[in-house]
Amino acid sequence: MLVRLGYVAMSVHLQNASPSQTMTFAQFQRLKDRDAAIRKLERIANSNLENCLRLLKHNSGHDIAFFRFSSKLIPLANHEELPGWDYILPLKDKLLALASYIKEHNMRVDFHPDHFVVLNSPGEDILKQSLKTLRMHYRLLRGMRVDPKHRCVLHVGGGYSDKEMALEQFIMNWGDVPRGIQDMIMLENDDTTFTLHETLYLGEKLAVPVVFDYHHHLTNDGSLDWREDWPRVVETWKHSALPIKMHISSPRDERDPRAHADYIDPAMFLTFLREIKGSVSQVDCMIEAKQKDEALFQLMQDMQKQNDIEIVDGASFYIK
Repeated sequence: MLVRLGYVAMSVHLQNASPSQTMTFAQFQRLKDRDAAIRKLERIANSNLENCLRLLKHNSGHDIAFFRFSSKLIPLANHEELPGWDYILPLKDKLLALASYIKEHNMRVDFHPDHFVVLNSPGEDILKQSLKTLRMHYRLLRGMRVDPKHRCVLHVGGGYSDKEMALEQFIMNWGDVPRGIQDMIMLENDDTTFTLHETLYLGEKLAVPVVFDYHHHLTNDGSLDWREDWPRVVETWKHSALPIKMHISSPRDERDPRAHADYIDPAMFLTFLREIKGSVSQVDCMIEAKQKDEALFQLMQDMQKQNDIEIVDGASFYIK
């Protein structure tokens, strides 16, 4: 089984390469010339995209072909006071540069919007704003010439004091989600509310791939055996052109088990991999750790010490 590692949004090794430079609306308002203020937003967004290309080049140099972009590439993109701003047009050249690099190096890239993107909200305004944010991600992917299908991970959303009703609300709201956005979505089990079992209920009913987060499972419903549901997770990916994806992280400490540690516990990771070995030909593992790419490099060093691991390159290996 081939295991390919990726990491999230930014590097701890690259200097001055943040893809999440921002501008608050208060700062925007302080600029008296509205057109000049919008040009400044566009300069910041272009700088963020330039840094994304730097990150991809850094990744390529270390054989990393799996990467999650920051969802904060375009400051104020969805702000209600900027309804007429076409933010994609001034970013076209930078997006095409990313498109060329992604295609040339056959990279898997995706997004994971912030927790305020909630598709099971009973509130119409929250749902409307969530769809607006998802459309931004869709437009960015199209601008990068990346097929948006299965490129955006979401949690199920809020429990709203009745999880069964909240799951049905998701299904009800799904009818209001445009087809292109539906196709873009993957669903992930979370660490406090919706378990793997509950997330699979939606994934199977709506034909949406389920991203298994092992750490979330252990902190949310660790008493249940995830191995019984793993074949169902795999089955949700059968119509995807992409390999099955999962998230890996480790608890920071016993006092705060839900928080992500700086690095990945190799023993915890290997325990999981040895259980799923043979069930799929490839799994792409997104590392969610505070030390970003350094956590990936450290994990690869840890893998080199294992007898049942065959290293392929700087960011992937076979488990035999």
